[in-house]
Parts: sequence; C-alpha cells; structure tokens
Amino acid sequence: MTKNEKRNEGISFFEKYLSVWVIICMAIGILIAKFLPAIPNFLEKFEYANISIPIAVLIWIMIYPMMMKVDFQSIKNVRKHPQGLIISTGTSWFIKPFLMFGLATLFFHYVFSPFISSELATQYVAGAVLLGAAPCTAMVFVWSNLTKGDPAHTLVQVSVNDLIILVAFVPIVSFLLGIGNIFVPWDTLFLSIVLFVVVPLVAGVITRTYIVSKKGLEYFHEKFVTKFDGITTIGLLLTLVIIFSFQGDAIISNPFHVLLIAVPLVLQNVITAAFAYTMCKVCKQPHNIAAPAALIGASDFFELSVAVAIALFGPTSPVVLVCVVGVLTEVPTMLGLVNVVNKTKDWFEVEVDVKA
Repeated sequence: MTKNEKRNEGISFFEKYLSVWVIICMAIGILIAKFLPAIPNFLEKFEYANISIPIAVLIWIMIYPMMMKVDFQSIKNVRKHPQGLIISTGTSWFIKPFLMFGLATLFFHYVFSPFISSELATQYVAGAVLLGAAPCTAMVFVWSNLTKGDPAHTLVQVSVNDLIILVAFVPIVSFLLGIGNIFVPWDTLFLSIVLFVVVPLVAGVITRTYIVSKKGLEYFHEKFVTKFDGITTIGLLLTLVIIFSFQGDAIISNPFHVLLIAVPLVLQNVITAAFAYTMCKVCKQPHNIAAPAALIGASDFFELSVAVAIALFGPTSPVVLVCVVGVLTEVPTMLGLVNVVNKTKDWFEVEVDVKA
C-alpha cells in the first residue's frame, strides 16, 4: 500500500469526543420532543415502506463516503497473510453476533429483570442483535492506524466484510431474532440491506473508480474523500438529533436504562476483541496484524443497525434506542482497547508488511 493510502493519520477531534457529541444530540433531541413535539410528528409523516425518508437520506450521507474507501482490488491480497484474516472474519461472523445475543439475553432478561419488563427486555435484545450482527466498516481504519496496524490487512478485512454483509446479515439477524420470539419479514430486511449497503456500496465503487481513473489514487485519498468529512459529521449529528427527538419520552421515563443497555454492549466489545487478540497470539501473528484483527471484530456498524432498526420497528422503538446507545459507548470503549493493544505490543512476533 502506498503512503497515500494510509489515511486517517490519527483520530480526529470529532471522532475522539464522539460520545460527547452524542450526549449533546441526546439533550437537543429530548428538548425538541418535550417542547417542540410538532417537529418529530411532522417528520413521522415522511415514511415509505416503514422507512423514514429523512433518516434514510442522512444515513446515506454517512455510509456513502465510507463505502468509497473500500477497494475490492485489495481482496486479491487475502492469500498473502490469511491467518489474521481468518481470525478476524471468524470472530466477526461466527462469534460476535451470538455473543451479543447471549450477553443481551443474560443481562436484559435475568440480571436486570428487576428494572426492565420482559417485553421491554425482548426489544432491547433485538436492538443488541442488530448492533452486533455486522462489524464496523469505517472507524476501523482509525483504530488500525492508532495501533500501527497493517493498513493493507485492514483494507482487505473491510472489503471482505462488506461482501459478507450482503449475504450473511439477513439470515443471522432473522435467526437470532427468531430465537428471541421476534419474527421480522425477510423482505424488509432485504430491502434494508439493499438501501443501506448495496446502494451506497455501488455508488461508492463507481465514484472511486471514476475519480481514480480521472485524477489518480493520490488525489482520491488526499483531496476527494476528505471533502466528505464535514458532510458525514453533519449527517451523523442530525440523525442523532432526529432519533432522540423520537426517543425523548422513553429516555425521560427511563434514563437509568441507558446505563443498563450500555453494559452488555461494552462487554461484547471487550470480549470479542480479547478473543481475536488471543487467537492471533496463539497463531503467532505479528502485532500489526493482531491489532486490527482484534479491533475490527469488536467494533460495530452502528449506522447500518440504526437504519435497519428504524425500518423494522419504527423510530420510536426501544430497539432503536439500543442501537443509538451503541454509538454512545463505542468510541470510549474502542479507545480503551487501543490503549491495551498498544501496551501489549511486545507480546507478539516481529511485524510484517502486507503490500497491497
């Protein structure tokens, strides 16, 4: 991989304090719900096939730029260092979704049963399933860079995960929600994947191919993609404000629930990362492969989970609240994991360079 492809030299000011912005958006959304209820009531009218059009547009604004960073040409490098990829992929798809379901069921239905009704617990488990059923495809570039992870491995893993999401997300979500006695129509799930993965992915690939062919790879990474950073930030913040305006009554009624929801979500991040990191150690992987392998599996594709939750259950559902709490907890949790990974670098083999 060229130096121009080593983007995200560090975590930005916005990314570092994402949890703070989420809390601010939560406050703004709750104030809107309390004092300006006409706004969420008006926005609820713009809906098609159970999908909120305003939120769908904002989520496209968030997902499209990250999809432009995906380079499917990098998948040819899978054979160059397969063990790390196998570990991170296996963790992301065979461990993480089921671990999240188990932790959410344990805490919401049993440990927190004195505080949460059975019906609400079922809804919270559904939200956790949606959050844990797909690995992150954007912030992982930041986590990898902060641990000096191999950028080629990170890019390959993200590209592979984007392909797997297309075929694995729907059956995994349907299966786990079915176990929890929540049955959702497959056509709505498929529609969600088409709208929030396939459409922005195809648009991203077309844009990337066109710009690179006209201006070159260096211009694409250094100039073009960076133009979308501010737009993505605005899209995320506006999405959160709208969602919290829909969730205002639920949060005001049960503010303690936000803390309860955070517990299994954070535990899932930590346990998943520890599993992948340990497996890389056992398999004698170098640190610059082990670090991104662990962090990719641990982080969540919260943009997709929020979009699917709204499509399936509506913007006022407790399911959506769980997905949004995932946005609140992810950055501080992942930064903590990055710190641990950096401090344990000497546990691993000498680093290798996986050329893209």
